[in-house]
Amino acid sequence: MESVKPSAVNPSKSKLARTFAKVLPLRVLAAGVAPDDGVQKIMPQGKVKDGQGANKTTKSVSQTFNKLDEELERRLAAEALVAKLFAIISAVKAAYAQLQYAQSPYDADGIQAADQLIVSELKALSELKQCFVKKQYDPSPEHTILLAEIQEQRSLLKTFEIMGRKLESQLKLKESEVIFLKEKLEETNKQNKLLDKRLNQSGQLSVLENLHISGLSPSHFITFLQYAVKSMHGFVRLMIDEMKSADWDTDAAAGSIEHGVVYWKADDKCFTFQSFVCREMFSDFHCPFFSLQSDFFLEKKNQRQVFFERFMELKSIKVKEYLTKKPRSTFAKFCRTRYLRLVHPKMEASFFGDLNVRNKVTSHEFPDSSFFASFAEMARRVWLLHCLAFAFEPEASIFQVTKGCRFSEVFMESVTDDAFLSTNIPLESEPRVAFTVVPGFRIGKTIIQCQVYLSHIHLKANH
Repeated sequence: MESVKPSAVNPSKSKLARTFAKVLPLRVLAAGVAPDDGVQKIMPQGKVKDGQGANKTTKSVSQTFNKLDEELERRLAAEALVAKLFAIISAVKAAYAQLQYAQSPYDADGIQAADQLIVSELKALSELKQCFVKKQYDPSPEHTILLAEIQEQRSLLKTFEIMGRKLESQLKLKESEVIFLKEKLEETNKQNKLLDKRLNQSGQLSVLENLHISGLSPSHFITFLQYAVKSMHGFVRLMIDEMKSADWDTDAAAGSIEHGVVYWKADDKCFTFQSFVCREMFSDFHCPFFSLQSDFFLEKKNQRQVFFERFMELKSIKVKEYLTKKPRSTFAKFCRTRYLRLVHPKMEASFFGDLNVRNKVTSHEFPDSSFFASFAEMARRVWLLHCLAFAFEPEASIFQVTKGCRFSEVFMESVTDDAFLSTNIPLESEPRVAFTVVPGFRIGKTIIQCQVYLSHIHLKANH
């Protein structure tokens, strides 16, 4: 047999060679062979008196070497057979991967080539089986093992390359799907905004269409109150966004509005800003026209009709058009005074870098900005709610609760359930009002609950 260099032998061969290196000296020693100064000599088992005994010993050793050589050849042949088997299986796997890759997107040439590879490897597998059955061993097992390992590694590499291309294609497909879904989401959001706008303009207020003063009921007021509060939510969100853009400390701003309040969640501070906006916008709500029209001396029977007519007039008109048309009307005066009270000069300067909006409002002009447009729409809805309140007989009255009051389900509604769900509160404690977010109203015997923020903090300080 040809000798094989250690660098060309795989780990399994090295292990097998080491095994034979250990077994061989033992068997040689058992046959009576012992090393001496690097020269193999015959060690007599008894006394050898003539050359006949020496010849027998030499023959026995030769037979032992022949058996070991044959056993090694069989082992190498079997290893070569298994290596070829694994190489063929890896090739079939690579061809099958190529077949799958060629199916999507459909590639007729790729499918045909992969099919031919699979058939070729199956034929090779059948031939290998026949060699095993007929015991036709490979005459050069060492060379065959190396070639089989090379073929197996190439097949594995090919499989990984195909899998890589397939994953890359899937990634591109997913990226395309993400882009498509983002576009679809954007389009859906636009449609939702349009639907929401239509709902605010018509759908939500459809119960107020063709309304007559004799048909007024508290349900109409509740519907429009929700409509007005929704616009306040939008303006408060816009104001908070402007604060963040101007690097305001929102915690400090909330603390300056309501002192000593510990919030259940960090996001609950938005209720403080909403409380501030409601307090400013609903100030003097109980007075006709918010006390802006000093010469208002109508009789009670005519007062209802006047307010109802003004409600119906402004209900369907866009606020920008109305302010442009009537810049010195009572409603325009309401917008002007409330904006100057709600938006502090320092706030406006930090938001927009100047006081141009304030200067235009003071000069009976109304700027064309998204911030003022949001404010003006909120003011319109509050004004309309005020007109609707005075169209009732008796007129709707407004109320709010003071800080530290006990919670009452009859007059109050909590803006968050955290105060009731918390498990870290002493049993003897109960939720108290930290501040009123949205005021409540009375219409005859009907109570519309005010919205409050509850807290268990600083109860002793409040009582």
